Amino acid sequence: MQFLKILFWCLLAFVAAVFTVANWTSVSIRLWGGMEALVNLPLLLLVTFLAGLIPTLAWHSTLRWRLRSRLANAERTLADLRVAMAPPVAAPVIRATPDGVPIAPAVGSPVVTTAPPASGAML
Repeated sequence: MQFLKILFWCLLAFVAAVFTVANWTSVSIRLWGGMEALVNLPLLLLVTFLAGLIPTLAWHSTLRWRLRSRLANAERTLADLRVAMAPPVAAPVIRATPDGVPIAPAVGSPVVTTAPPASGAML
C-alpha cells in the first residue's frame, strides 16, 4: 500500500512538472493604481490554489479540534454519571454460630443481608 501511495505522489509530481514546462508563459495581472505585474502562469495557479486551500484547511482543523474537545467533555461527563449511577456494593454480613464464632460466607454463596436473631430473642 505504501508503494502505491509513493507511486501516486510521484505521478502527480511528474504531471505537475510537465504542466509547468508546457505552460511557462508570462501572464499580465492588472493591480490597483494602474500597475501591472507579469507572473508566470504556473506560479499564478499555485498561488490561487493555496489561496483556496489554506483557509479551508484552517476551518477544517478548527472544526476537528472543537469536535474532539466536545467529545472528550461528553466522555468525561458520561464516565462521571456511570460512577454516580452505579449501585452501591453491598458488604457481606458475617454470620455467627450460636456459640459466637463468626462464619464467613462461602465463595459464590448468596450474601446474607440480615443478621440472624440473637440467642434468646423472641421470634
